[in-house]
Amino acid sequence: MSILASFLLFLHMIGLAGILAGALMQLMTDNAKSVKVLLHSALLQLVSGIALVGVYEMGDLDDVNHMKIGVKLVIALAIVVVGFVDKRNPATKLAAAAGLLGVLNIGLAVFW
Repeated sequence: MSILASFLLFLHMIGLAGILAGALMQLMTDNAKSVKVLLHSALLQLVSGIALVGVYEMGDLDDVNHMKIGVKLVIALAIVVVGFVDKRNPATKLAAAAGLLGVLNIGLAVFW
């Protein structure tokens, strides 16, 4: 189980890096592909995070703080919604919002 958890954590971090890269790419270059990078990375982070919590719960690898997971889930869903809205109507303010929410999610993961 720990190998699966490590792999899911790896995917989760790749998703986070993609969110930040997509947001910065849209803010700096206004590239059309940046919206897809942001949206797909947000979906990857959401799915891998949910799977990661499931693996931790099933394998008794660690105690899960359900309040923290709930807050992080709401933020991840907000990033996905911002990504979908940004795909429909690209705007740099939406990319900035997604990037800030991603950084907030990092802060919660590290400091809580």
